Order: sequence, then C-alpha cells, then structure tokens
Amino acid sequence: MRLGRLEIPSSRMARWVPAVGLLVVVGAVIAGIILTRAVALAAPTQPLPYSHKVHAEAGVQCLFCHTGALRSDVAGLPSVQKCIGCHTLISTEEESIQVLTGYWERSEPIPWVRVQSQPDFVFFSHQPHLGAGLSCETCHGDVGQMTVARPVARMDMGWCLKCHLQQPSDKVARLADCLACHK
Repeated sequence: MRLGRLEIPSSRMARWVPAVGLLVVVGAVIAGIILTRAVALAAPTQPLPYSHKVHAEAGVQCLFCHTGALRSDVAGLPSVQKCIGCHTLISTEEESIQVLTGYWERSEPIPWVRVQSQPDFVFFSHQPHLGAGLSCETCHGDVGQMTVARPVARMDMGWCLKCHLQQPSDKVARLADCLACHK
C-alpha cells in the first residue's frame, strides 16, 4: 500500500487493522457510558428557579415540602399552595416569586420536572427507608447545598442492591428478594 511517499507492506497494515478497530469500538463504548451517565445526572430545567440551599439555610426541612415521603410511596413535589403559603410574605419582590404568584392566581399547578424517578416496574417507597433511619442525603446527596437540584447517583438496580446487601445478615435475604422492589 502506498501512502504519499511512504510505502507500507500490506501484511504489516493487516496486522494493525484489528487493533485500530478494537480501539475505535472501546472508545465508542466508553464515550457512550460517559454520555449516558452525564445525561442521567443532568439537572432538568425547572419552570421556576429554585434553590434548595436558600431554603435549607432558612431552616426548611426536606419533609416540609416533600410530605409524601412520610405517608405515601412517592415523596412528591411541593404544590403551588405549599410554596405560596410562605411566599405571600417572603421575597415577594423577586421575579421568580412573582412567577409563582402567577401560578397561584391562575390556579395552575407548578409544572415541576422530577429530578429522580424510577421505572414503572420498580416499587419504591420512602417510608421503610426513613423508618430504617436513612436521611434524605443518603440517596439524594447534600441537596441542602444545591442551588439547582440534580441527581447524584444513577439509582439503578445495582446501586440499590449494593446498599441492600450491606445490611445486617438477618435482613439481607428479604432486601435482596426480587419482590422487595418489583411487585
């Protein structure tokens, strides 16, 4: 084979083709993993700018806004009524609070975009996790320091099982049973 002035014997070139092909495939797989992780951990665009950090610094606890975590399977997103309950008095001159007030006046829910979600075939409840003494930060990271909420982990089956298998031996069989999470 002739490349410009350089002549490379075909047998030598043939030895490098599989190696180069393998490198391209490995590179593509690694890039796919990195991009998939980046998308999974990206912060979704929200209808209102919301800083968990500001609210945490003001002493607002997670369960004040996410009340469902105590009484239902889903922690839930705060309603416009919950938000306006404080913001009829607090920071009313801020543009984002005026947008919030608009939702309230139009009787429209805030179209929050979930930051974390599980597939339909997964059963998850915050209740047993809170009952076991886990804090919100255990799974969601230090949300109280986030100005923009974003996932800190890909909450997939391997991630959950890693924690479940580290529990006391008398609980592992129950926590590793498929029906614990898949109903």
